Amino acid sequence: MYCFPRVCKCFLALLMVSPVYVLQATRAEAQTYPSELYDALEWTSVGPNRGGRSTAAAGSASRPYEYYFGATGGGLWKTTDGGTTWDPVTDGQIGSASVGAVQVCEANNIQQGDGVYKSTDGGKRWTHMGLEETQNIARIRIHPQDCNTVWVAAFGVHSAPNMERGVFKTSNGGVTWSKVLYRDERSGAVDLTVDPGNPAVMYASLWEAWRKSWGMSSGGPGSGLFKSVDFGETWTEITRNPGLPAGMIGKIGVALSPAAPHRVYALVEAEEGGGGWRVPIRRRRGNVAACLRRAESPSARLLLHPHLC
Repeated sequence: MYCFPRVCKCFLALLMVSPVYVLQATRAEAQTYPSELYDALEWTSVGPNRGGRSTAAAGSASRPYEYYFGATGGGLWKTTDGGTTWDPVTDGQIGSASVGAVQVCEANNIQQGDGVYKSTDGGKRWTHMGLEETQNIARIRIHPQDCNTVWVAAFGVHSAPNMERGVFKTSNGGVTWSKVLYRDERSGAVDLTVDPGNPAVMYASLWEAWRKSWGMSSGGPGSGLFKSVDFGETWTEITRNPGLPAGMIGKIGVALSPAAPHRVYALVEAEEGGGGWRVPIRRRRGNVAACLRRAESPSARLLLHPHLC
């Protein structure tokens, strides 16, 4: 298995990410503004002061002042005033203090620790919903019209081969799960995106990697990019489609544009010239520089502006 130079910290990035930052939303959601006005906005750290790093963040379009963030050793936190104050919402309720993914349905909420947990009351009470053996969950996606349909991108055990990895799906709110995308026991799912206007269309990425006490490895034949057009029931590999990099592939981040769902972005860790890595951004239209300013590292996650990208 190949370890890309300069990228041997990629797996740590799943656990060691920057503090949470929130851009306070405006109440006048119906108003529109010239896109150049966004250039004047600046990010402000809204806390809270805590030990460890934040690994996941999510909010609700219907509740613009409500946000959640998960920490590597501090559980899940919630704000309802745009980040002015924060409260812990999982203390004493989940089996792990590490939260790797959180996603908010427009009505309810789910997050990861030793598997998947679900809350139906805004994070006050949590119920364990399985997938314990996946251990590391990178992404959670919820059907935009059906909160009982959920997809989970599970990396699996980071230090040893295991079969509980790949993309899992539930259609009954987490009561039962089906593994719908799986390559092998060394490759896990690390990203997942859903077309909000047509959730039958999905993209997912698999990453062959491991981390042990004496080293790390990123990349291998198990890494790849996949597409589904039937709500994640079946998948077609598109890793070698024209325009994507050749050679050894490592970690892939993928995002579908909310403004133009035909536009898909991929952040690819790839071999070039016999070694090293590059970050090719594939696009059909749009201002890539504006939409992907933080895309200089394959450990980054793609977050696209909902109206501009």
